[in-house]
Amino acid sequence: MIIERDDIVVLIDEKGKRCMVNVDGKTRKIKGFGVINSQEFVGLEYGKKIVLGTKNVWLLKPFSYDRWGALKRKAQIILPKDAAQIIVNCSIVSGSIVVEGGIGSGSLTTVLSQIVAPDGKIISYEKRRDFIDFAMKNLRNVRVLDYVEIKERDITKGIDEKDVDAVVLDIPDPWNVIEHAWNALKIGGSIASYSPLISQVERTVNELRKLPFIDIRTIETLQREMIVSKHGTRPSFDMLGHTGYLTFARKVLEI
Repeated sequence: MIIERDDIVVLIDEKGKRCMVNVDGKTRKIKGFGVINSQEFVGLEYGKKIVLGTKNVWLLKPFSYDRWGALKRKAQIILPKDAAQIIVNCSIVSGSIVVEGGIGSGSLTTVLSQIVAPDGKIISYEKRRDFIDFAMKNLRNVRVLDYVEIKERDITKGIDEKDVDAVVLDIPDPWNVIEHAWNALKIGGSIASYSPLISQVERTVNELRKLPFIDIRTIETLQREMIVSKHGTRPSFDMLGHTGYLTFARKVLEI
């Protein structure tokens, strides 16, 4: 497969450092990679190894992880270890309609939009205009904005949509959205709430129990890399520990 003008290419070096480049013909300086003229990539094959300065670099089509890693950050973001749990536990697939409360920097929005594409949609409620502007720039840069609708609204005041597949919340007071989420979800649809504090989890679960939700549970995901060398294998001394608690539930007609 050949790289064409206006493609997005991810550059990955031998140490795994990566960056995404829009093949728009412009020359730009990228930290860790030096000065890059994207026009020089046109006509090269994906998967090809080239030399940039003193580095060996591979040219590839961007994966979801590459797009996520290319985002600029304004607020704390939901990491892949937690995003993956949301996708699986809420059964988010291609074609799903998902309501999101709190867009932040657009991290989770970026991951979910690639899952629901091409026929699904992420409808994101965000009350802060500065977050909306920042997230839209990120989503546009990684080319997923076509699958996202953003509403400048406080989701605790209500949700317009009905019969959605999932409601995902990343806000300080998710308990104020539980009734709105039940009204918006289809039967069997899922709610997911991401909260850094256990006190937030307790209030959220208490509200879930007041309505016809079942399969209510909270998890925490920890991640540790394994260091594999020619001399042997050991766990990394650094572990990606607590980021947030994830609470899930499913809508039914009655308890």
